[in-house]
Amino acid sequence: MSWRMRAAWSIPIIITPDLHPQQSAQLRARFSYRHGRTVLSEKYHTAPIKIAKTFPLDEQLAAIVMDVSPGLLSGDCYDFVWQAEADTRLYLTNQSYTKVHPCPPEGMARMRQQFELSPGAVVESMMEPLMLYRDAALRNETEVRLSSGAVWMQTEVLCPGRTHRGETFRYRLLDNQMRVFYGEELIFAQRQRVEPGRHDLGAPGAWESMTHTGTFYVFADRIAPNHAGAVREALDELAQRGEQIVYGVSLTHRHGLAVLAAGRAAWQLQEALELAWDTVRRELLALPPLQFRK
Repeated sequence: MSWRMRAAWSIPIIITPDLHPQQSAQLRARFSYRHGRTVLSEKYHTAPIKIAKTFPLDEQLAAIVMDVSPGLLSGDCYDFVWQAEADTRLYLTNQSYTKVHPCPPEGMARMRQQFELSPGAVVESMMEPLMLYRDAALRNETEVRLSSGAVWMQTEVLCPGRTHRGETFRYRLLDNQMRVFYGEELIFAQRQRVEPGRHDLGAPGAWESMTHTGTFYVFADRIAPNHAGAVREALDELAQRGEQIVYGVSLTHRHGLAVLAAGRAAWQLQEALELAWDTVRRELLALPPLQFRK
């Protein structure tokens, strides 16, 4: 049975005396280029995640993801598959923070994302920050497969917990993994495993006095040293205005550019990473910043 343009709402529920009900949710979407514009051509989702709406935005398509639950609980698994056909241009975001609730010692939540980009496709995944509550545990996996001429970008901001409730670095585990392929070649792999109960995050070379971290990645076979230079220059100007952040900009081994930043508030990092994103749009795609506010 085809999954074209339909939604499934049946959810497998497992109830135990010690754990929350578990949710295995999927969202799969395909985007095509038709009659001079990008359209959502196929979709499938199971509650509680779905595409809330799509709309044209500056010659590309915007898609907003909604999670109608309070967030990820122990045992939950969210699977996202994004397929961008040739020459499509897609901007992805979500409505609010991704929240991970407390997990028992044997429990964990999981989120997996797959991006498949055909030749000439451009995907910009700019999600709201990730928030891990006290005792939360999350495995977050991202896999990207690029074809010739495709461009993939992502920002990610990590909050240390609900700081106004005294939860700074009180989560149990974050296992953050990403792999990027160009054709069949693995061109980038990283894994960040943070266990605040075991790691001295205030040590020199770790978080030190900072509490929030953020990353911006762009992968494309057009990435060149001048793109890293332009991003570094833009962030230097931001720092000169007195913003309390630290950052680094680097080319990856092949076809990529990475920005790592740290600060003491999510909004600071969002501002810095958005500046990096705007710079790459201008220098790599000859496009202005997106004029969009949620």
